[in-house]
Amino acid sequence: MLMENALSVNDQVTKIAEKWKGKEGNLIMILHEIQGQFGYIPRDVALNISKVLDIPLACIYEVITFYNYFKLEMPGKVNIAVCMGTACYLKGAPDILEEIKNILNIKEGQTTPDGYYHLDVVRCLGCCGLAPVIMINGKIYSKVQKSQLMEILSKYKNKE
Repeated sequence: MLMENALSVNDQVTKIAEKWKGKEGNLIMILHEIQGQFGYIPRDVALNISKVLDIPLACIYEVITFYNYFKLEMPGKVNIAVCMGTACYLKGAPDILEEIKNILNIKEGQTTPDGYYHLDVVRCLGCCGLAPVIMINGKIYSKVQKSQLMEILSKYKNKE
């Protein structure tokens, strides 16, 4: 059963890579499609892309690590993004970030050991008039205060 699943993953990756093979900018498009399907870029998938496109694995990792969008680890079920754009920064986003890190006991870019929460920092969410803002699974929370964070995060606990 596990081997069948692994084969189907390899087949999916090969199909995606073949679709973009020979097209300019293909690696980024392939990585976008892979991440859209899996939520991140697993190492074995990157290796498969390397073989199909005949590109060194190191080159693939250069692209993955250059762009902040691509993830090398499976994201949590609840993805938290703290905006650190100028308006949010000046209105207290660093304190919001520190409080979330303390509550979840993780650093930015990490996922809690149970795989539930993932914390990222972003440069701007485009909600400058509502600063400071955080985004959780696509939902924007505006004018966030440290005192609200426990309540906000508890809305997502064990919500599947």
